[in-house]
Amino acid sequence: MASKNQGSAARALVVEDIKVDCVVLLRMLHKLNCEATVAHNGKEAIDLFLEGKTFDIVFFDKDMPVMTGPEAVTKIRAMGATEVKIVGISADFGGMEAFMGAGADVFVPKPMKLETLEYMLQEVIGKKNQSG
Repeated sequence: MASKNQGSAARALVVEDIKVDCVVLLRMLHKLNCEATVAHNGKEAIDLFLEGKTFDIVFFDKDMPVMTGPEAVTKIRAMGATEVKIVGISADFGGMEAFMGAGADVFVPKPMKLETLEYMLQEVIGKKNQSG
């Protein structure tokens, strides 16, 4: 029990339909001691929020089947999820504009670097520790 009582592990949601990209991001998150959940499209991500699941940070790919990342970001923000940090990730040239217009906090071009991920997680953990 004592090992689970750290209180500082970030909870992440990875929304990615490309298996290799998903595995790479999950491995980086694991290396940084982050708990991660996976959704394969924007609708699955919204369903998790509707089920009452909470996350400290969400990583969205842009182009996915069923519902794109920017569409899901818009809906999640409209549901009142304003505290969660949302990161748009894409190799697409128009990705930044699409995500920032939808309400994402940050845009990162693919491939994401471990240092970039670590910085974002430290920021989220710092905020989490200050508020609770």
